[in-house]
Parts: sequence; structure tokens; C-alpha cells
Amino acid sequence: MISPITLDALRTLDAIDRRRSFAAAADELFRVPSAVSYTINKLEEELGVALFDRSRRKAELTAIGRLVLEQGRQILKATEELTALARQAADGWEVELRICIDSILTCDSVYDLVEAFQRLQPKTEIRMSEEVLGGGWDALNDDRCDLVIGAEGAPPGPGFGIHPLGTVLFEFAVAAGHPLVELSMPLPMDAIRNYPTVVVADSSRHLPVRSSGLLDGRSRIVVPTIERKIEAQCKGLGVGYLPRHRITKELASGTLKVLTLGVPRPPVEISVAWRRGNPGKGLKWFVDNLRQMHFDPDSGLLVQK
Repeated sequence: MISPITLDALRTLDAIDRRRSFAAAADELFRVPSAVSYTINKLEEELGVALFDRSRRKAELTAIGRLVLEQGRQILKATEELTALARQAADGWEVELRICIDSILTCDSVYDLVEAFQRLQPKTEIRMSEEVLGGGWDALNDDRCDLVIGAEGAPPGPGFGIHPLGTVLFEFAVAAGHPLVELSMPLPMDAIRNYPTVVVADSSRHLPVRSSGLLDGRSRIVVPTIERKIEAQCKGLGVGYLPRHRITKELASGTLKVLTLGVPRPPVEISVAWRRGNPGKGLKWFVDNLRQMHFDPDSGLLVQK
């Protein structure tokens, strides 16, 4: 069934309510008053309800008329937004831009970029997600995101654009007061076997799962993100490697202590990654701005000076 409630009828109803009269609404809509009256009368006839109470000196909306108007304004707003999105997409700007941040990074610098982008292109919806280890590559490869910030290691195949950000350094850290603190350095691997290792689970869904910084402990505590891993180790629940730039405050306050192992963990190269052939202006804007940034092992992601 085709609804008699058209966009034109809703705009007419909206104009009458805002301008407080049929005549003023006609002026706004560049119509004669009889045309405005005809639109409303026709709508009432086809709906089979009265939208205006004409028993008074000045026509006023009935309860049903007010309902149609309030719901109709939402439809008008949605229509305007859809029109703007269609024009935006035709101009090359994405309706939605999906940005994945690897758990190894904090979001502070990325939020600054998002804020600057919103000033330029507020109509593009930014959808942010967090992945771990190979999860960023997996999300990009599976078209669950458009851009990965902090992708670890090499891509899973061809077809990806890459911009190196820098190298992440890791420290073996334990809670202050942990028994390992009392031992002489460097610690042999045998010394940590009696303590659980806190491990971040790879978030990949389809690509082979990557491991990172696994230690030969008797048990493991598996957590979803680097942030949760830091929390667990601060509480003394386990031991493990942590990105140096993520624990500066904990080290300064003495909450965590860095210990030296006989076999240190190798550093990890991280990059910005995207699919080649994506023509979106928003993606290009983020890539161009991320090229002006670098990763500092002690401070994290920074604007290039």
C-alpha cells in the first residue's frame, strides 16, 4: 500500500506549525494559500483523520496531527541527512571510515587526528575498533576495516599499502614486591617458571594466530588487550613483556619494576596499513597525516617534528 504521507505533505505540515498559519506557510513555500489548504485537506481525506481542529477561530493541530508532525519531522531530517550523504559519497568522501588501532598503541594521538578530521568532514562517520597482534591485518584482509594504525610485522599478502611508523621496544616487567625482584640479574629463564605469564590473545578470526613474547612459565593468564595485561601485571597476577611506552607512569611511580632476562625480547616494527585501490578521500587524509607522525619507543605515536 502506498502511503498518502508524502515528503511534500510533511514539509507543508511543518511549515504551518512553525509559521503559525496557512498563509505564512504558503509564503515560505512559495505557494498560494489555496495550494497549502489543498495539500492538507487531501492528506486528511486520504488518511481518514482530522489533522487540524477547525472548530476554533484559528486552526490548531489535533492530537493525531501533532503525532504525524513529530514523527514526520524525523522523516524529514533523515531525508536531509540521506541527501547529504549521497552528495558526500558522490564527491569522494566516505559515508563511514573504519579505523582499527592495534592494542599496542594508545588512542590519544589518533583522537587528535579524528578531531581534526571532523572539523574538515563532519558528515563521515568514524568507526573505531581495537585488534591484537595479527588481528589488525586480519580485519583489513577481511574488509572489516579501512585503515590499521599499528599493524605489527609483515602483511599477509600483496595488495596492501604500508607506511612504517617505527619500532616498539619491550620490557620484562613485574609488580613491585614480586619475588623475582630480589634475584640477581640477568634472570635465567628457569627463574620465571614458577610464575604465571600474562598473555594477550591474538584477535585474528581467519589468518593464522600470531604469538608474542611467550615465556616458558607453567601457566598463563590470557587477557584481551595490552591495557588489561598492564593491569594484571600491576596487580602481581603474573609476569611478562610490556611495551616500554605504555608503562612509563607505572615505572615512574614504582608500581612496576623492569627486570633483565638472559634472553631479551626482539623489538617489533609497526606500520600504518590500508588496501591499495581504495579511492576514499577520508582514507587518503588519514594516511597523509599519519605519514607526518612517527613512533617513539619511550613516548608512543607523535607528530613528526
